Amino acid sequence: MPTALTPGAVRRLRSTLDEQLSALGEPAFEGTDEEAVAGAALAVLRAREPLRPALKAAVRCSLAVLADRVPGRSLEVRVPPYGAVQVIEGPAHTRGTPPGVVETDPLTWLRLAVGEADWDGAVGDHGVRASGVRSDLSAHLPLWPGHGRTGGHSGPE
Repeated sequence: MPTALTPGAVRRLRSTLDEQLSALGEPAFEGTDEEAVAGAALAVLRAREPLRPALKAAVRCSLAVLADRVPGRSLEVRVPPYGAVQVIEGPAHTRGTPPGVVETDPLTWLRLAVGEADWDGAVGDHGVRASGVRSDLSAHLPLWPGHGRTGGHSGPE
């Protein structure tokens, strides 16, 4: 389990994931905690109208996975209204606006996380606003390569 995921966050994630899967007519999820994060992102993206608690949990937990994989404090990744994390080694900021900021909406973030959208395309389409010298996350996304809908997978392998 990624260290940035708390036991409470994992419980909420698994509960909301199973609710979203049920709404999609699919069975409950079985797998590891990190697979559950990817599964939640994919389930939310498959839903015509995602359940808000599932969307919130998928965003927060996928941000936690990013923070665990790319530790640091030089870039803030914001996905309002659900969460923000600081990542990437470099000069740390402690107050005010950080030198680097990435901001996007929840569904765009989840598409990037699972590989349904690519970084350059999302920035080019203005779905992602990125500023600062360390704001390019293309080397760190997707979090789960090969698990987007284009690959025909419903969850992590």
